[in-house]
Amino acid sequence: MSKFAQDIILRPIITEESMAGAADKKYTFEVAKNANKIEIAKAVEELFKVGVKKVNTISVKGHLRRQGRFEGYTASWKKAIVTLKEDSKTIEFFDGMM
Repeated sequence: MSKFAQDIILRPIITEESMAGAADKKYTFEVAKNANKIEIAKAVEELFKVGVKKVNTISVKGHLRRQGRFEGYTASWKKAIVTLKEDSKTIEFFDGMM
């Protein structure tokens, strides 16, 4: 079964820290939990037409949340920090955010 790039890259992560990394061509995305680094790199290259140098992944655990006397955990998810090659163009989507 082949995966589509849209199924691997779920959404960009827009935070102060991730925007600071965009200056160094490091972009942060929420990715599918079962995606590996090779699949993530290919998906980013396909979607944004850029060259990927390396991919770092982080599994984010769900946080404990309370609603009155009830408590539970938010969903756990996977984050990928994608570093682009020096000669690669930037991702336009993030340029508009800065």
